[in-house]
Amino acid sequence: MKQATAAMRSSAVHMAVAFLGMGGWAVFANSAHPMPRPLIAGVVQGTLSALITLFLKRMIEAMSVRLPGSVGGWLPPVVAMTVSLVLLTTLHWLAGTPEIARTIAVPLSVTTVYSSFYNLALRRGASAAR
Repeated sequence: MKQATAAMRSSAVHMAVAFLGMGGWAVFANSAHPMPRPLIAGVVQGTLSALITLFLKRMIEAMSVRLPGSVGGWLPPVVAMTVSLVLLTTLHWLAGTPEIARTIAVPLSVTTVYSSFYNLALRRGASAAR
């Protein structure tokens, strides 16, 4: 049980899952375009998802314990979603990803849900520890 809990808190595990899952999605979302476009989109999205996950995980951990009351419940996920939207849109545009909206729709949704539930879990854990 301790190993499962440690894996769930591991940044490397979160990053690897993000890279594989969202990179794979980007390849699929751009599969109607000739190679290497889908592959480039996948590598860009996978890398961005891994790095964003690391950054957002740490940002949520820092904000969650510092923000009081309801602000701490909603602000970290909103910041996570906004940062993701700006980074994903900008970097896919720069990389020439053909299907930007399709490519970022799933990762942005996952970021929003992930950050909301992770923030909630951290806040509940902090409350239980008091």
